[in-house]
Amino acid sequence: MTGFLGTAYLWVKAFHIIFVIFWMAGLFLLPRYLVHHQEALGTPEAAAWEKREALLRRMILGPSIGIVWLLGITLALNVGLLDGQPGLGWLHAKLLLVFALSGYQGWAVGYSKKLAHGQGSLSPRRLRILGEVPALAVVLVVVLAVVKPF
Repeated sequence: MTGFLGTAYLWVKAFHIIFVIFWMAGLFLLPRYLVHHQEALGTPEAAAWEKREALLRRMILGPSIGIVWLLGITLALNVGLLDGQPGLGWLHAKLLLVFALSGYQGWAVGYSKKLAHGQGSLSPRRLRILGEVPALAVVLVVVLAVVKPF
């Protein structure tokens, strides 16, 4: 379906996927940074982790999430999300997961800022477990987008 995007549809879709990959790379990396940062609290190395996290947020996570949302909303509107098109249950579920991933990014960024103030409250083990959330979410999102089970 090309909708209002016409021949630009495949280009928009391609760039959406590219920026999803960038965003996911950042979401896979930030939790690992948080583990190392928390383990380094109270040492000179903590400041280096703070800088790495800030750079990751500024160069990858921030721009990527914005572009993913912009292109994703464009694609969703193109396939008739607001027109009541049937068979878009998969898209609703995918959007719910993307909202959750966006919230996860917000939490991770907030925790990064807490660590910058020396206030880590989670164990490294719990941080490592939470670091797997994006992997699980991306598996579900890809299945929804490719298989479109409902």
